[in-house]
Amino acid sequence: MPYLKTHFDETVLPELMKLRGYRNRHQVPYIEKVVINSGISTSLDKSAVEETASEIALVAGQKGIITIARKSISNFKLREGSPVGIKVTLRGNAMYEFLYRLLSVALPGVRDFRGVSTRFDGHGNYNLGISDHTIFPEVNMESKRRTIGMDITIVTSAESDEEGSSLLELMGMPFRKH
Repeated sequence: MPYLKTHFDETVLPELMKLRGYRNRHQVPYIEKVVINSGISTSLDKSAVEETASEIALVAGQKGIITIARKSISNFKLREGSPVGIKVTLRGNAMYEFLYRLLSVALPGVRDFRGVSTRFDGHGNYNLGISDHTIFPEVNMESKRRTIGMDITIVTSAESDEEGSSLLELMGMPFRKH
């Protein structure tokens, strides 16, 4: 059982029930899934797509899918059917393991880290952008030709930003203090 899952069951769930006044444990918001998305420049060669896919799979612990362009856009030099990104959706134990590595190892290891933004999307979900994938300990930095950025979306069952903020704060998200 992942540490963050037991932490949620033993600490976060009772704390949220007491803090927000829920009567039933099924009313308490929880993390549904984590989506990791990384864009790929269309000017790069085919090996860059494979390299990005393997790096994202290494970070996420699960193989991602290559997203392709649905239509051509000449201003972006984009053709229909060409690869534009890699996407991984994590649920269950894999999701908790990734979040634990993100919250306890990767983010605190960033130089001059002062916390992450407190902005939510209006529905209780949280988005986080990472510009360099080498903050994760799984990545071997010697053989890398370029850095890979990624967007991490934490989808919760919360109905408001306040509920989502309370959930992620109790889970250990290092929000910036104003």
